[in-house]
Amino acid sequence: MSDAALTRFRPATEETAFARRTLILSAVLGLGILVFAPLIVVFVEALRDGALAAVQSLGNPDAAAAIRLTLTIAAISVPLNAAFGIAAAWFITKFDFRGKAFLITLIDLPFSVSPVVAGLCIVLMFGANTALGGWLVAQGYPIVFALPGIILATMFVTFPFVARELIPVMIEQGRAEEEAALTLGAGGWRTFWTVTLPNIRWALMYGVLLCNARAMGEFGAVAVVSGKIRGQTATMPTTIEMLYQEYLAVAAFSLAAVLTLLALVTLLLKTALEVRHADQLAATHGR
Repeated sequence: MSDAALTRFRPATEETAFARRTLILSAVLGLGILVFAPLIVVFVEALRDGALAAVQSLGNPDAAAAIRLTLTIAAISVPLNAAFGIAAAWFITKFDFRGKAFLITLIDLPFSVSPVVAGLCIVLMFGANTALGGWLVAQGYPIVFALPGIILATMFVTFPFVARELIPVMIEQGRAEEEAALTLGAGGWRTFWTVTLPNIRWALMYGVLLCNARAMGEFGAVAVVSGKIRGQTATMPTTIEMLYQEYLAVAAFSLAAVLTLLALVTLLLKTALEVRHADQLAATHGR
């Protein structure tokens, strides 16, 4: 067959140069419209009256309290979800039992349930008008419209991230190494720290970073259970909403810029971990 005939019959997976450029341009335009344009608008609006005005708005007591509360919630909920995610992944991947598929479905439930509905469920369970919630309020430990309720709501919506990162990795690794360690006399905790944890550390870090990003940016469930009390239970996302509704655009966008920077730092950390993991895998396979 001649060269001219061969060029007429390209493989089905080989696109023309025009098709490749069109797909690349479409992807770039989509990213620009959905991701980069909003980011640019946030920083432009935050600096509209100058950097000094933006910094001064962040010095407002309500904004400072919102930043502290958001970081506190992330500092509490992320480690707890990491521990629960490791335990759930360990239980699912290392043991065979009836109902495993149902348990995995329950772990994915926060992905399916609206955060607003999750917040409403917490209010219906622990609100001051309920038996349990009323008793807790009488004892001086309120859940709803207080820090514990916000942490519960945040933990619910962020729970799947760690477990969902760990389960596929632990399934792929199997149980042979842990069983060998146990056969050689290692205890359960020693097996976990010396065998299991080193094998899952990268997936665990990815899950923790994703969990942290969602914890800081969660709005729906937190808005329901927090009551949005200024200086007390208003997180950064809810404070941004209140400031914008009061036409304090510079203050709202300045706080949004801080939240965006925190998200970008999380993204950069995730990218750095992925690059380092890829380098270590390449070095391992090159031996």
